[in-house]
Amino acid sequence: MDEKTAPADIGAETLPLAAVELPTPASDRLGYVFAAAGAILFSTNAVAIKIAYRDSVDATTVLALRMVLSSPFYLAIGWHSLRDRRRTGRGLPSFNLTLAAAGCGLLGYWVASYLDFLGLEYVTAQIERLILFTYPIFIVIFGALFFAQKISRNAAVAVAVSYLGLAVIFGQNATAGGRNGLIGGALVLAAAVSFAFYQLFARSVIGAMGPRLFTCISMLSAAVAAIAQFLVTRPVSDLGVSGRVWLSALFIAVGSTVLPTFFISAALHRISAQANATIGTLSPVATILLAYLILGETLSPLAWLGTALVIAGVGWFTLAEAARSPRRETGAR
Repeated sequence: MDEKTAPADIGAETLPLAAVELPTPASDRLGYVFAAAGAILFSTNAVAIKIAYRDSVDATTVLALRMVLSSPFYLAIGWHSLRDRRRTGRGLPSFNLTLAAAGCGLLGYWVASYLDFLGLEYVTAQIERLILFTYPIFIVIFGALFFAQKISRNAAVAVAVSYLGLAVIFGQNATAGGRNGLIGGALVLAAAVSFAFYQLFARSVIGAMGPRLFTCISMLSAAVAAIAQFLVTRPVSDLGVSGRVWLSALFIAVGSTVLPTFFISAALHRISAQANATIGTLSPVATILLAYLILGETLSPLAWLGTALVIAGVGWFTLAEAARSPRRETGAR
């Protein structure tokens, strides 16, 4: 992946105008493709976790296994990225920039992931994904409140249409889960808030560092935290899990962690956090289908209606943003 400098319109570190390279329409379209691929791959995460939970393992153990198995990929790719920087005469990222990338990783891939994994102990994969992907709403709200971002009409309308669809799906599938349902829903909602802040903070760091190295640093920092959490709270013998759990963890590590994190970082390098978040509403749709096919979770006619609304909202937003991109200016939306 290319690590050229991109506009840094979000966060504390802003690049001088001379260092900014404006995105092109082709780059924007590629960003939409990366965002969609990342969203769909992320959607497999909840289903694989629920399969692992069938063998009576907990969130801390599954998250640690995910990070143990994914870390070698990030170490190898990170080393290759640093070698490329040296070969092309680019200096190493500053300590502050590296620390910012690590902090983003702790927020987005340790805190948010742990809350999400823990919530899945209480709620279905379908409900988890629906609650988690309220994060575009938080991105729009927090972006306006704390990052001086304008809320574009396209984003507002697309989010409204998409979340009308999600509301239909949620209303059909949500059942009286009692105290456990409330706990699980609150945990996943907290994960959504954490992930929204991650996306808002991450884009400026990605613009300054490049998506490949940023992803490696952020994920390795999250891996250190998750593995340390396991070692402090669990005996090492808890890693003696079944082959099905190891296979599920391997899939979570590669298929729904390594690949989508690079896709999401590459998307944020090319398109706004709002655009990436709105396209990301494809993920709960995919999760609903997979949970129905693999886990046997029910899917009603009303849920299909909700799915259609989500796809319509995402499709309209993508086409509208692509048409608008030649006129885009540097800076917050």
